[in-house]
Amino acid sequence: MTETGASAARKAPRWRRVALVACLLAGGLLAGGTIYVRSVIGEIAATLPVLPDLATMPVSVAVVDRDGQLLRPFTTKDGRWRLPVTTAQVDRRFLDMLVAYEDRGFAGHHGVEWGSMLRAAGQYVGAGGNIVSGGSTLTMQVARLLEGAPTRNLWGKLRQMVHADSLERQLSKDQILNLYLTLAPYGGNIEGIRAASLAYFGKEPTRLTTAEAALLVALPQSPEARRPDRDPDAARRSRDMVLDRLVTAGAIAAEEAEAAKQEPIPTARKQFPMLASHMAEQALRAQPGMRQIGLTVDKRLQDALERLGAARARQIDPKVSVAIVAADIQTGEILASVGSAGLFNAESAGYVDMTSAIRSPGSTLKPLIYGLAFELGLAHPESLIEDRPTAFGGYVPVNFDGFSRGTVTVRQALTESLNIPAVVVLDAVGPSRLISRMKRAYADPRLPVNTAPSLAVGLGGVGISLRDLVSIYGAIARGGSPVRLRDGVKPDTTLAFEKPAPVLDPVAAWYVADILADVPPPLNGSPGRIAYKTGTSYGYRDAWAIGFDGKTVIGVWVGRPDGAPVPGLSGIIGAAPILFESFDRLGSRTAPLRKAPPGVLFASNTQLPAPLRRFRHPNEDVVARDAAPKIAFPADGVDVDLGLASGSAASLMVKVRDGVPPFTFFANGAPFGRSAFARQNAWQPDGAGYVTLSVVDAEGRGDKVTVFLN
Repeated sequence: MTETGASAARKAPRWRRVALVACLLAGGLLAGGTIYVRSVIGEIAATLPVLPDLATMPVSVAVVDRDGQLLRPFTTKDGRWRLPVTTAQVDRRFLDMLVAYEDRGFAGHHGVEWGSMLRAAGQYVGAGGNIVSGGSTLTMQVARLLEGAPTRNLWGKLRQMVHADSLERQLSKDQILNLYLTLAPYGGNIEGIRAASLAYFGKEPTRLTTAEAALLVALPQSPEARRPDRDPDAARRSRDMVLDRLVTAGAIAAEEAEAAKQEPIPTARKQFPMLASHMAEQALRAQPGMRQIGLTVDKRLQDALERLGAARARQIDPKVSVAIVAADIQTGEILASVGSAGLFNAESAGYVDMTSAIRSPGSTLKPLIYGLAFELGLAHPESLIEDRPTAFGGYVPVNFDGFSRGTVTVRQALTESLNIPAVVVLDAVGPSRLISRMKRAYADPRLPVNTAPSLAVGLGGVGISLRDLVSIYGAIARGGSPVRLRDGVKPDTTLAFEKPAPVLDPVAAWYVADILADVPPPLNGSPGRIAYKTGTSYGYRDAWAIGFDGKTVIGVWVGRPDGAPVPGLSGIIGAAPILFESFDRLGSRTAPLRKAPPGVLFASNTQLPAPLRRFRHPNEDVVARDAAPKIAFPADGVDVDLGLASGSAASLMVKVRDGVPPFTFFANGAPFGRSAFARQNAWQPDGAGYVTLSVVDAEGRGDKVTVFLN
C-alpha cells in the first residue's frame, strides 16, 4: 500500500474501515491472500524492528555468587528492573499455567491463532469498530512488547500479526517465551517474571506456589491497575479470575484453585537482594557491558556474616563499622566480603569498603616476625627470651599493659602478644625482611613517604588492609606458600606455571600456627579450634582478629572509618568474638589445622640444642644490656606480717624483676634457694625480727633489701 493509499484508508468512514478489516481477515488472510494483501504485509515487514537478541538486549546487570545465586542486581540505564531469565530458570508449573491461560495453541500456531482472530474480528464488526477482545497469542504479545506501541487499533493489530509471523519464522518457541518472560510488564519499573517474583515474593521464580504463579500470569494484562502494592483487592480479583479460568480449562483442579485463593496477596514490594554490595559495585565498574557477573563469594555465608557484622557493630557503638573477609586457603577465593556494617548506614559511613582501607595492623604482624626467627634458626617456640625494658636508640617499646614478665618462652611471648620480645626478634630478623615477606604474600604494605622500614613496623607502624592480612595469614595456614586472593571482580591473571617464593618455610609456618592455636579464646570461643591472633592499633582506633583452620582464613576489623578512637576497643574484646562467630557460620566448610610437616622439633626447652635454648640477638651490641636484678617484693624497709608472733610457720615469697636467670637467693648472707628460670623463691624464717634479703643473677649483679618480719 502506498503512503497515499494508507492515508486514505485511515480517513475513510468508520464502517468502510470495519468492512476493510473484515475483508482482509476473512477474504485475504484466511483464504490465502491477494496481491494487495501481500503488498500490505510486505510494507509492514519492511518496517519491523531488527530481530531482538536476548544476548544483547538491555537488561539489569545481575551479580551472582559462586553457584549462580543472585547477590545484587542493578537497574537498566532507564531505571527499570529487567533481569535476564530463561524458561529453564522458571517454575514449569507457571509456564504451563501461562500457556493454558494466554495461548493454549502456542505450541502449534505460527504466531497468529486464526480462530481467535476471526472471533475478535467478528466482535470488532459487531461492536461498530470497537475492539472487544484482542485474540493475541503470546508471540503477538512479544511483538507488542518489542515495539512498545499501542495495538488497540486496527492497523496496530495488523502490524502485530505480521511481526508475530516474523518472530515465529526466526525464533524457536523457547526463545519467544524467553522474550516474554524478560519483557512482560508487572507494574512500575518491574519488567519480567524474575524481577516480579523478587519484588513481590522475595524469591527467584524457580519454585512458585499456585497462587503466586496465578498472580504473575494475571499482572501483565493490566499491570498498573492490578499492582498488588497499590490495589491488593484488584490483584486478588485478577488472580482468582485466572485460577477460575484454569479450572475451566482443566489445567488445575478446583480444590487446588480454592486453596490458592486463600493465600494472602503481597501488599508491598520487597527489597531486591543487596549482598556483597561493595564488591558488586567494584565488579560493575571493572567489567562494563557484562549482563551477569560472577563473584567467588558464597551467598549463604555472605548473608550470615553481613548480619553478624551489622548486629555486633550496633552493640559496640552506632559510629563503629565492622569488616569481615573469609577466603579459601587452597584457592584464594574470597567466600565472603563484608565491607561495612550496612551500606546505607550513614552514621558509620557504610558506603566505605573497610576491607581495602589502609589501617594500622597493631600486633597482627607478630606471628610473621617470629616465623622468620624460626626459619633463620634463631629460635624455637620453647626458646627463652627476655621481656624486659629494652632501648633501640631512641625507640623504647613497652608492653600493652605496661608490665614486663621477665624470662618467658617464645610461645608465651606470642600467645600473650608481648611487645618487647617481638621488637627484639624483629631487630634480629630485620624490618626490611619482614616487609619483603609481606609482599611475597601479595600484601601491599604502605610506609610513610620517603621512609625505610623501621622497628615500629612490628607494632603497627605500617599501613595495611584487612585483605592483606587475610592473605598473609592464608599463606601461614598453607605452610608458608602464598596464594593470591581472588574475588571475581577482575579476571584472574595468575599464571598456571607461576611458582611464587614462599612467605615462610613449612616448619616455621607450622610452629607459628601451633602457637596461635594456643592463644586463649574469647568467652564465646573454644580453645584449639582455630589458630588466631588479635591486634589493637595505637589509640584504640583499630581492633583486629585474624584466624584460620585447615580450610578457611577469616579476618575481622572493627573501628570507625574516620579513624577516630573508640575508648576501650581492643582486638580481644571487639574483634575476636566476631571472628569465632564467623567460624561458627562456616558449617561444613571447617577442617582441622594442618598436621606437622617433616622437620618439626618436638622438645621442651631443656631438650633443645644449646643454641636454641635461649634467643640471643645476633648482634648483642645492638640491644641494650640487661638491667640489674631488683627485688620486687618485699620492698626495702617495710614490715611484713607473717603471723610469727602467734607461732605460725608462714613462709616469705621473695620476687625478682629484671636481671638474667638463674638467680641465687640469700637471707642474712646465707643462700636459701636457686631457680633456673623462676623469678621467685620461698624462704622460711625461724623467728621474728629484721632480715636482709639479697639476690644475685647469672652475671653476678645483685640487689638487697632489709625488712622486719613479725
